[in-house]
Amino acid sequence: MVLNYYQLAEQPFGVTPDPRLLYMSATHREAIASVLYSVRAGRGFTALIAEPGMGKTTVLFNLLQQLGDSAKTAFLFQSQDTPKNFLRNLLQDLGVEDDGQDLASMQTKLNDCLVRETSQGKSILVVVDEAQNLDEPVLEVVRMLSNFETPREKLMHIILAGQPQLASKLALPQLTQLRQRISTIARLKPFSAAETRAYIEHRLRVSGYRSETPLFTDHAYSLIAKYSAGIPRNINNLCFNAMSLGCAMKQRTIHAAAVEEVLTDLDLAPLREVTPVTEFRQKSVSVPGHAPGWFAGFIPKSWWLKAGIAALAVSIAGIGLAGMVKSRRSETPTSAIASGNSITPQQKTSVGSEISVGPTDISASPEKTDESVDSVSTPQSGAPVVVESAASIKKLAPAADSVMVRVGPKDTLYKICVDNLGRYDAQVEALVYQLNPGLEKPRLIRSGQEIRIPTPGGLVAQSDFSEKQLGNTSALEAKKP
Repeated sequence: MVLNYYQLAEQPFGVTPDPRLLYMSATHREAIASVLYSVRAGRGFTALIAEPGMGKTTVLFNLLQQLGDSAKTAFLFQSQDTPKNFLRNLLQDLGVEDDGQDLASMQTKLNDCLVRETSQGKSILVVVDEAQNLDEPVLEVVRMLSNFETPREKLMHIILAGQPQLASKLALPQLTQLRQRISTIARLKPFSAAETRAYIEHRLRVSGYRSETPLFTDHAYSLIAKYSAGIPRNINNLCFNAMSLGCAMKQRTIHAAAVEEVLTDLDLAPLREVTPVTEFRQKSVSVPGHAPGWFAGFIPKSWWLKAGIAALAVSIAGIGLAGMVKSRRSETPTSAIASGNSITPQQKTSVGSEISVGPTDISASPEKTDESVDSVSTPQSGAPVVVESAASIKKLAPAADSVMVRVGPKDTLYKICVDNLGRYDAQVEALVYQLNPGLEKPRLIRSGQEIRIPTPGGLVAQSDFSEKQLGNTSALEAKKP
């Protein structure tokens, strides 16, 4: 499905070491050239060292492909736990039958094989992958293989490929003789941000992607480069999952939001958390003046924008509110709207603080319904602000600046903002980071963490209301006091 949707002939981010998909970064070209020259020069031993996931096996397959039929090869990648098992596996890979005899007999058979192949003009190449796992007795047997030689040349070339622990093991004093025989040490280094992008585009191109529009946005490329640490295996995992998500969401271009969601899904930390059965974790958190999730789906988002702008206009028109009204998620208790309730100037709130309602100065007007336009009196200096009805409370509530949200197990910053505000853009992101100075960009939030997001009214107050941003003159007029 994913391949058809993006018009690809094959999977570009698979898990097999396919030499056709190998991207030749500067360090990859240098490593392959060094190892190839060492083999052809008959130096005896070569080491290839790289971090896990850097593509050592793919490089080795590419190397064997370049050598072609000029060499008879044995590729050992199983766990070589004893010297006897090592020699047995080596003979099997070279096509020599072994009846389980002792080490001396197996060495004799190996020597006969080497002489026979050399007389036919072929060299013997033995590749030992994951060599950092070899114990010292096995490494000693590997060293003794260098004794198979003639006065003019080595009969066998051995490549030890492994992780950085291999370098530490070779540096041990008891392995000095083996270390001295290794004439070439090649290394693979992680990709830079530019190389990460080139690597992705190379694999897409080889797999048949022909669209002139890049599959990933610039921001998506930046996130992949940062969180993959330039490791090809990490890059493959991120791109594979991002493409699967993009296909499911019918997105021809994969944006940073999809990569952020993949990063959250691949994070194993929440899976290690043990949540008590009795604890209730809210799926989505409501904000003051915001309709319940099941109801909000029936109301166009533009209505919420207009309501927020209207509330802002009322505030600018002369109220000078110092206090903000507290409302609950889906209803305002009618018992709290008793005659005489008021909000005093002393009930001022800072950004993100709770909104309190005074006990005795709000009077409900029976002539007005929730749909009517309620008026808010402009007090004299020091006089309380009087809200005439419950509808007025709902219209003032969006002016609250922010609300605290608890992050759920699969929540991302993008998802939280879209669920509660209906949008996620540069202005929303900037305001969230302003409200949460310690929040690391762009996505490091954890399940159970509490972050502060703007309310719809607070977002409207901070948003750009230029004609270019809003796209209609009525909204501009609503913004004016």
